Amino acid sequence: MEKYILDANLFFNMEAGLNLGRKTEEVVVKLTEIGKKLKNSGKGELMMPPRIVEEFLSFFEDKNQPFIKNFLSVVTVKAPDISQINFPAQVFYQLVDEIRTRSYRGLNAGEEEIIKAARSMMGQPEMSKKDFEIRVGAEVRGFRERYRRATRFGFLDSVADLDLIALAKEQNGYLVSTDEGVIRWGRIFGVKEMPVVAWRKRLDEVV
Repeated sequence: MEKYILDANLFFNMEAGLNLGRKTEEVVVKLTEIGKKLKNSGKGELMMPPRIVEEFLSFFEDKNQPFIKNFLSVVTVKAPDISQINFPAQVFYQLVDEIRTRSYRGLNAGEEEIIKAARSMMGQPEMSKKDFEIRVGAEVRGFRERYRRATRFGFLDSVADLDLIALAKEQNGYLVSTDEGVIRWGRIFGVKEMPVVAWRKRLDEVV
């Protein structure tokens, strides 16, 4: 039986190539049908860690909608047993080194944006609080975006991301995600992966 460890972004990234619907509800309903067929045939199982389920649910105001309950009745929700999973020390050396590198990038981005904001204010007459906030607001948004890209893009930015990788390792399952950071670090940790487009083809074959 093949096990597929699902990331929450599969249900919301309509550009990923899964092509199971034009909106989230349609994707959830279709995956529920597929999950039932996989389970009944014994050919596969859909799995999600609890933290990823929480992320999934956070996108819905009404979490008691029937299509959500139906999906959760099909997917296996399981936390990885982190006390029993072993990873090579080399992986953690690489992880710590990248954390340090990204922190330095974020610091540089912050310094550059502060200098940029200061220069834009030089020689300006005294402004009202509103005008000041309008002018500085653009610099703050620029800083936030640069900092986010420097520290988070292509990286593990939550424990939930690590849960996905750990569960895939524990279950010898396929990691299925559209998050570049999760995919990249899944490879570093040595777990199996299933690109979204390939996963769709596999599902068509098994169900």
